[in-house]
Amino acid sequence: MGVLALIVINKAGGLIYHRTFGDGLNQLNTNDYLVLAGTFHGVHAITARLDPSKGLAQQQATANAGGMAIPSRPEPPSGLEVLESENFRLQCFNTLTGTKFLLFTDTMQANIDVAVRRVYDLYSDYVMKNPFYQLEMPIRCESFDRKLNSYIREVNNAR
Repeated sequence: MGVLALIVINKAGGLIYHRTFGDGLNQLNTNDYLVLAGTFHGVHAITARLDPSKGLAQQQATANAGGMAIPSRPEPPSGLEVLESENFRLQCFNTLTGTKFLLFTDTMQANIDVAVRRVYDLYSDYVMKNPFYQLEMPIRCESFDRKLNSYIREVNNAR
């Protein structure tokens, strides 16, 4: 199987969409998905603040300027992007608005970053352009569901 599941989390850590595409993962109830979304949001926020190279970059900038720090544009914190286990791989795509797309795949799936970007494109086209969708609310858009299922079927059959 290729893509196993998709979870979308809003910027506050609330679950706004979840869909399972394969039988490779244990079946969870809605409450478990809510707990998973909130937990991942917290872990992502913590890992976004953990950056050991940040102090090293500041020391190098100071050394290069002869003791005077040159202000530079800071890199945005990224947080947890990939989590890999024996059974699955989790790819996180964090948008500029704070919405997180979590794509669960099997460990042998290639080009996961391309797949999660395409899911984001579908979200942008079919959810965000829907005049009846309210931001940060659960996604209930049939056209998004149809296009997403079609795309995931295409990805899974390409393997």
